[in-house]
Amino acid sequence: MKNKPLLIVLGEPNSIFSEILFKTYKKKIIQKFNRPIVIIGSENLLKLQMKFFKYSIKIKKINPLDLKKANLNKKYINIVNVDYRFKKVFNRISNSSNKYINNCFKVALKLLKEKSAFALINGPVSKTHFLEKKYLGITEYLANKTKIKKKPTMLIYNSSFSVCPITTHLPINLVAKNLTKSKITNDVMNINFFYKKKLNKKPKFAILGLNPHCESIEKLSEEEKIIKPAIKFLLKNKINTRGPFSADTFFSKKNLSHYDIAVGMYHDQVLTPMKTIFNFEAINLTLGLPFLRVSPDHGTNNQMIGKNISSPQSLISSINFFKKIR
Repeated sequence: MKNKPLLIVLGEPNSIFSEILFKTYKKKIIQKFNRPIVIIGSENLLKLQMKFFKYSIKIKKINPLDLKKANLNKKYINIVNVDYRFKKVFNRISNSSNKYINNCFKVALKLLKEKSAFALINGPVSKTHFLEKKYLGITEYLANKTKIKKKPTMLIYNSSFSVCPITTHLPINLVAKNLTKSKITNDVMNINFFYKKKLNKKPKFAILGLNPHCESIEKLSEEEKIIKPAIKFLLKNKINTRGPFSADTFFSKKNLSHYDIAVGMYHDQVLTPMKTIFNFEAINLTLGLPFLRVSPDHGTNNQMIGKNISSPQSLISSINFFKKIR
């Protein structure tokens, strides 16, 4: 496993990702990593973006058919080229990059399926343009492309504490309708398996309620109907689970030190406190795929494209994460 490369798909070409990639190379994070890294994206665009930011890193083109035999020099940017026609080094995000991004993922998924690569990091994409309302996020996009039957799990990870939203990029008025006991138990079991197998740790879970103070004016709340039965099932399966906890008071230092993972019922319920507490020290994991997928926990960041002021810390955390897993 040690000689298999980690893949990085560049994602949306009109984003901050190339900038933070160059900064990561400048800090020698990739050069010191314990396995080679292969970039998947447009060689020509990356060269021009490097020139734009005034970096000087050698680029070596890699044939994906010979990846297992390729001599991957860590001093270079090893890249599998994916053709992309563009007019400007940076442009407004539009649907024009959709085919290119899809082709990048297609190359990466093929290499992972062939066991030529170890795992995947992807740069950000535009949910509005690339996903085109077909998928809630890249988590669901990759689940579809890999044809897995069960729902994959989103985990926002930090070594000291992590969170999981049961519903991901879903409008708030649809959350309650999409909560089920099976979705909660599936995600908790995916995370429990990951912690035990990859991190050699038996985690402690805190399950949050949906309603304020876990109370509802309805006759039967989601806590009583869905969440408590899920907790009961998990405890029967010997998974260390407690709850439901009220989300407004849960994220205290005492609870953060006592539990490993907070499982929330919707996206912002857990991602807002997580990003406030850990900033760029958190990364996005997708569990339940045939491979491990990680992405830096930031978007395309349109307002900062080309300004050379973006922090590479989340990408650095994403790469360093792979040093921890077994």
